[in-house]
Amino acid sequence: MLKERLNYPPTGEDKGMNMERNAFELFAKRNNKVRIRVMQGHFVTQHSHVNYCVDLTRMKTEAPLARAAAKLFAESFSGVAVDTIITLDHMKMVGAFLAEEFSHSSGINMKQEIAVISPEFTKDEKLILRDNLVPYVKNRHVLILSATATTGIAAMGAIRGIRYYDGDPVGVATVFGGNFEIPGVVVKQLIGIEDLPAYKSYRPGECPLCKQGQKIDALINAYGYSKI
Repeated sequence: MLKERLNYPPTGEDKGMNMERNAFELFAKRNNKVRIRVMQGHFVTQHSHVNYCVDLTRMKTEAPLARAAAKLFAESFSGVAVDTIITLDHMKMVGAFLAEEFSHSSGINMKQEIAVISPEFTKDEKLILRDNLVPYVKNRHVLILSATATTGIAAMGAIRGIRYYDGDPVGVATVFGGNFEIPGVVVKQLIGIEDLPAYKSYRPGECPLCKQGQKIDALINAYGYSKI
């Protein structure tokens, strides 16, 4: 595991200035060009409270970094047949590069035309597809691509949705992920929780940071973080 302290300039007299000032980077073991920014603090996600914010803004928005991540994913899933990539967490740029990498690789997906789509979600987190996108999932091998998947809850929700539309979920590719397994589905991450051993995730009612009275630094979702 490699990490590097960053010296980001303060963005002003923000409440969350300290967390950004103390940010550092984690690198993928197979390519140190693939990196994510990490900040320590007290954060609230959709499913839990965590003590680190994992920021993938650059990977989602900068082509060289997105392409480098896609190349690693293509290597990890070279033996898995893929017809469609479903992108979560605004990972569509990485998904497009991944489809291209699959097509130009020497693996099982060589010269295949792979679709890249993004689903919608209901308020209760159920995956839905409009009628025009259903053909890209029905009776197809589908790879789920996400930014983070530490607990596997969101990945399982996406898998249930794919199966509802008669698709075959074959894999979960995540940039930062936990050590969870899903029967019959290949799960791969570029950077794992073991690379950030101090990372902790708590149920909202069981968060020791809340019990200690530590203020919440930011809210986290697929779009990024909002400081409080």
